[in-house]
Amino acid sequence: MIDLDGLRPTGNRIRETVFDWLTFLLGGYSGKRALDMFAGSGALGLEFASRGGTSVLIERDPQNARNLSDVCAKLKAGDDAVVRRGDSLTLTRSYPERSFDVVFIDPPFAAGLHQSALSAAARVLTDDGLIYLESPSEHEMPVPEDFAVLRSGSSGAVRYQLLARKASPLADLAKED
Repeated sequence: MIDLDGLRPTGNRIRETVFDWLTFLLGGYSGKRALDMFAGSGALGLEFASRGGTSVLIERDPQNARNLSDVCAKLKAGDDAVVRRGDSLTLTRSYPERSFDVVFIDPPFAAGLHQSALSAAARVLTDDGLIYLESPSEHEMPVPEDFAVLRSGSSGAVRYQLLARKASPLADLAKED
């Protein structure tokens, strides 16, 4: 991958924890679709695809999008991992409502895109879907009122959360703080 300002690949330990949570909550990846709104290194979307799901990875930077496409080709991902280049919020609006089971939101922290991304993700998320949200640890991220935090953690400068709609049966699995 190339060196991009604000590129902060999700660490291995965090990614392992998040995918343990997803495996438990989803029960498997076959037939599941993920949207990686701010693909960056592609770690989250590619991991999802490697476990049997399909992923759309959105990347704004043209060179990094080409690099991600090359990685997908080398991995022979086919339709399991598709890279789209452009603005995440605009491209997310191009998908039909309730078309993804998981949406990964990990924007450059300084860009101030968390709230806009959450709104866009909520529209394309299935009723029983999950949102992964990564933010600066010192920033208290307001959770949309119709969502519950199922799992959360922090590591260094990063806070991460897994959210589900309160109307989803998964919301019953929310951890009490």
